[in-house]
Amino acid sequence: MHTKQTSTRRLLARAAAGLALGLGMAAAASAASIPVKHARGETAVPANPTKTVVLDLAVLDTLHTLGVDVTGVPAAAKLPPQLEQYADKRYLKVGSMFEPNYEVIHAAAPQVIFVAGRSAPKYDELSRLAPTVDLTVDAKDLVGSVIRNAELLAAIYGKQAQAREKIDALRASIAALHGKAGAAGTGLIVLTTGGKMSAYGPGSRFGVIHDAFGVKPAAAGLSVSNHGQAISYEFIAQTDPDWLFVIDRDAAIGREGSPARSMLDNALIRPTKAWKNGRVVYLNNYNWYLLGSAGLYAMQQSVDEVARALAGAK
Repeated sequence: MHTKQTSTRRLLARAAAGLALGLGMAAAASAASIPVKHARGETAVPANPTKTVVLDLAVLDTLHTLGVDVTGVPAAAKLPPQLEQYADKRYLKVGSMFEPNYEVIHAAAPQVIFVAGRSAPKYDELSRLAPTVDLTVDAKDLVGSVIRNAELLAAIYGKQAQAREKIDALRASIAALHGKAGAAGTGLIVLTTGGKMSAYGPGSRFGVIHDAFGVKPAAAGLSVSNHGQAISYEFIAQTDPDWLFVIDRDAAIGREGSPARSMLDNALIRPTKAWKNGRVVYLNNYNWYLLGSAGLYAMQQSVDEVARALAGAK
């Protein structure tokens, strides 16, 4: 009796052979393909593919913003409002971002597969099924990564005009925010989950608030690891930021836990400048945690919500 893992390996081997043959025939028959440079190298992708599998919500966010229809999407317990339509049965569910369903993807015969972030480790296996593009972003240049990914996707699907309009608007709003953020005081980015907290600074996965939006960091030398730096209420009290930017991971993934609003409402946090001046900003958990603000629409929303917070400051 064969294990599921053995069956998957055999499926991938057969699919890789078929993909190589198919790509060879396609190259002989037509030059309508685009060489795409991405995080794993360069991949030839059909121009304007009609069968697209996406295993990253931020990439899906950008494709949706550009008006590109897709065939398969990751199954997710929670979707941000702008992507809720993809829960519909007409979109093939191709496994999770962490564990693709190779059999379902193979049966769908996609012309291109997109991975990034959480799904990127499965690149090698997926590339045996169809041309695969890794659009993982660089946290230290998140805005630049989002723009490059949008331009790349626009080139593949012939959506350059739509991308140009959205990118121009994004750049203008970031420039306006940056001009105001420098005089807004210091900020600390905090993620809550399971009753614990971690802080993120410049160069981290949420550091775009400092790096591109222009908010001065309240704490120096914070760990830039994916999980941030574990902190306590005392740390926030001692740091005493002018602004607290809060992401509630439990709310983002639909897990019951201690809500961020309840956690921060305590005797140590209330005396801080951020709390006393009404400058505790609860960010859009879906855009910031699930998408990492790495989609074109999600990034625009992230800029807009920080701008609104600063504009409404006391």
